[in-house]
Amino acid sequence: MSEGTMQRRVERDQRAKRLNRVLVCAAAVPVMLVAAGCSSDSGSGDSTDKAAKAAASASSSPSPTVQAAAYDKLPEPCKALSKKTLKDLVPKSKSGKEGKSDDISTRASCSWDSLDNNGVKGSQFRWLNVSMLRFESDVARGPADKLAQAYYEKQVQEAQAAEGAKGVKSEPVAGAGDQATAVHYDLKKKEGTFKQQTIVARVENVVVTLDYNGAGLAGEKTPDEGDLLKDAKKAVKEAVDAVSTANGKGGGTADGAPSGAASESSKPSKSPSKSASKEASDESSKDASASPSKKPASKS
Repeated sequence: MSEGTMQRRVERDQRAKRLNRVLVCAAAVPVMLVAAGCSSDSGSGDSTDKAAKAAASASSSPSPTVQAAAYDKLPEPCKALSKKTLKDLVPKSKSGKEGKSDDISTRASCSWDSLDNNGVKGSQFRWLNVSMLRFESDVARGPADKLAQAYYEKQVQEAQAAEGAKGVKSEPVAGAGDQATAVHYDLKKKEGTFKQQTIVARVENVVVTLDYNGAGLAGEKTPDEGDLLKDAKKAVKEAVDAVSTANGKGGGTADGAPSGAASESSKPSKSPSKSASKEASDESSKDASASPSKKPASKS
């Protein structure tokens, strides 16, 4: 074999080897691309997992809460005061008149009137009203006791601004719930001078408003304001105790005798005990029905 022939064969072998290397490298490229693709997919999956975990964590976060109301019921309004107290304040009253309510576990009231006729000497008139309003806690508006406090302050202001009131005086009342204020004044009418006592008290998430007024008619002397106020304070403490007793918080009347509500506390409530009445939740933003400070005018 000539030298030229041998050289050409060596060159062909070298070209063949180079071609094989090119083919091997070309075959390796798709494998690398597939590997790179898998690596990219793996990263995308990690991101999705992280997003899912973040969403799950957010959904498991606790919802906003508010402290539950302490009291979930009211006593029967016409049994909130003892018979002895009623005899002292409205001696000629035979029975109380319960006010209308869509939900007696949220709003309740009762009124009594008494006319002691002394013939030609005139007569003594008395009128008594007890109203109770209970608030429920609300996530948007706040805890029940704070809503009750706002309504309590509003009631006091309304009593102080009563139409036709003369000589308005206010004073705190101790021993009647968490806070209590007495507002008293005169109302001059053609029948005589009416001595008005309004006491607003708050116990937890319940506001109790007690109105008591008296007048001497047809020549009878005007009752003593101090005596009326003393009786009103005794009655409002009894009403506040009745609210606590109805909710199993103890209590009792100011004179130590069990109130009508106390004797009923062991019986099941006749009304829904946990009603979140819209009537109560909206009370702090609207006037109370039949404002107590205006009642005397209708009873003259």
